[in-house]
Amino acid sequence: MPGVISRLYRGDIDIDFVGKRKTWYGLSALLLALSILGLIVNQGLNLGVEFRGGSVFDFARTPGSSIEQVRETVAEAGPHQVIVQQAGPNWRVTTESLEAEEVTKVQQTVAQKYGVPESQVSSQVIGATWGGEVSQKAWIGLAVFMIAIMLYLSVAFEWRMALAAIVALVHDLVITAGVYAWSGFEVTPATMLGFLTILGYSLYDAVVVFDMIKEVTGKLGTSAKMTYTQAANNALSHTLIRSLNTSLVAILPVAAILFIGTTLLGAGTLKDLSLALFVGMIVGTYSSLCVATPILVTLKEREPKWQALAKRVHAKEVSTAKASRTVKEPVSAGSQGTTPADDKRKKR
Repeated sequence: MPGVISRLYRGDIDIDFVGKRKTWYGLSALLLALSILGLIVNQGLNLGVEFRGGSVFDFARTPGSSIEQVRETVAEAGPHQVIVQQAGPNWRVTTESLEAEEVTKVQQTVAQKYGVPESQVSSQVIGATWGGEVSQKAWIGLAVFMIAIMLYLSVAFEWRMALAAIVALVHDLVITAGVYAWSGFEVTPATMLGFLTILGYSLYDAVVVFDMIKEVTGKLGTSAKMTYTQAANNALSHTLIRSLNTSLVAILPVAAILFIGTTLLGAGTLKDLSLALFVGMIVGTYSSLCVATPILVTLKEREPKWQALAKRVHAKEVSTAKASRTVKEPVSAGSQGTTPADDKRKKR
């Protein structure tokens, strides 16, 4: 195992990413299907109060109180949709939009149940109109980002690379959204920032790979000894370690925030952002290697230039293989290769 790792770091191992494109397509199709199924089964994402509107209560955690106990206490005061989260040393309770009298009743019930002064049970009411504006701005920001990406990649590289990168970005978004749907994590403005961050990260990884592919394939001529597919696979092998190292260094602190910060330190407000980053970085690294590049190669192989090159390379390989078999075949014509003893036995 250490030998394999050292060879991998030296770039001595070539992995046929492009040749296994059907495997990657199948895996991506499965992940996308599961993600879409999660969105359907759970009726979309669990939108935070910032998007759908509602009332938010914050108060200090008391010894012995649990999420279930707080949920039951608040529900006894009248609200029907009660979501309880830990926010540092406090409880954060989100409900549907409540009237002023209902807000006061919740504050009084909580104060009486947990011995907290009513003045220290803070409340905030967020209207659905404001949440709708936030959602609209988030979609506008995402659309502007995608258009900017298409323009940049089309100018810096070509439209095929831009299309492959956009497909990979949508792939990353859908899978990350599916994880949120199945896990039940709230989608907050912090989550949207996380989504935009992973898009930028995934794009960076794809651009690094595409730049190497452009450099390697730019040297291919009519007398080249490898096809566009082989050259692209060679470029992936050269950027593999860089992609893995970048991903590992980026994922470790995010994993610390997600698993240590939210569980041991109780930093619940960070999990909305850290989950998006954690899942998005893993999926983004996978998509840049196993989705974006195979799609690019599939598009490029349809060009007459690369089809002609592939035919010439294939013809050379077939010719070389035939010549090699001819050299290795034993001589078996006539009486050549027979011994005198064999001739005497034939005469008898």
